[in-house]
Amino acid sequence: RHVFYKHQENLSEKQRWYLEHYLSKSDYLRKAYQLKEEYRAWFEEAKALGSKHLKLIKEKLYQYYDLVKTSGIIEFERSISTFQNWQKEIMNSFAFNLHNGYVEGINNQTKVIKRNAFGFKEFDRFRLKVLLHHQYKNVAVRVA
Repeated sequence: RHVFYKHQENLSEKQRWYLEHYLSKSDYLRKAYQLKEEYRAWFEEAKALGSKHLKLIKEKLYQYYDLVKTSGIIEFERSISTFQNWQKEIMNSFAFNLHNGYVEGINNQTKVIKRNAFGFKEFDRFRLKVLLHHQYKNVAVRVA
């Protein structure tokens, strides 16, 4: 199973054999794997090109869209509609080197606090615990 997650060029000979063995069982799986590798190649190239070549990155993204549409794999076609809905944000991530890692970290910490705060009867107490953890100490809420 892990051979599908690794980059194709990083596979050992044994892993290549297993990959080819699995892909020979299903044309559908082979197409899906090829699409995954095409996406990865586009993404790696887009990161390398950076903000100076946005037009080329976008053209290659459209080529990937076309490749997915001709593949007939419904799951990838659905992912393309998501890409198209968020295309502006995706392109901005290459233009400005932005990511949402900081916000995801805050969300993760808050979820951990929520799991540990099981049994709090007052929402205000839970809220204060979250705010205090994230250094928002000037909150105008009085806890009795």
